[in-house]
Amino acid sequence: MVIEKNRVVSIDYKLVDDEGDLIDSSEEGEPLIYLHGSGNIIPGLEKQLEGKKQGDSISCVLAPVEAYGERDDSLVFTVGKDEFEGSEVEVGMQFEAHGENGAQIVTVISIENDEVKVDANHPLAGEQLHFDVQIVDVREASAEELEHGHVHGAHSHEGCDGDCDCDGEGDGCEDGSCGCGHH
Repeated sequence: MVIEKNRVVSIDYKLVDDEGDLIDSSEEGEPLIYLHGSGNIIPGLEKQLEGKKQGDSISCVLAPVEAYGERDDSLVFTVGKDEFEGSEVEVGMQFEAHGENGAQIVTVISIENDEVKVDANHPLAGEQLHFDVQIVDVREASAEELEHGHVHGAHSHEGCDGDCDCDGEGDGCEDGSCGCGHH
């Protein structure tokens, strides 16, 4: 079965930067499982996987535009320390901020007196990404997965809480839901 829109895909991957430093890998854990064509992974990688099948492997380099975008200096701004509602703020901490574009993660990059400089760019924005990927499995998506736009199951990395098999049993399923928030 080939990878195409609305198929559930399981991949093992290794992601490194231009210097060869490891950014992320599935090596120590379970494969990443996602619903192809639903925007659950970065666009460039999804495009590279299109048409591949179980057992195939790819190596690719993605430009920022195909991954997390270019850095945008307008997404670096200063807010008052009081905006963090009594939280102890340190450089490197990440917070969820709510603005006109919805929720986004911001990273504290500096603190000076009562002012905190934050960066709302994705940490990998502006970076060229090097992927080595092995396709572990490809299957048809269930009607529920298609309806919700993400994979359900114990190792999906999206939606469910990890202990739920989405049949109304297990942690987070007391009400017959999988805990993904769509029920």
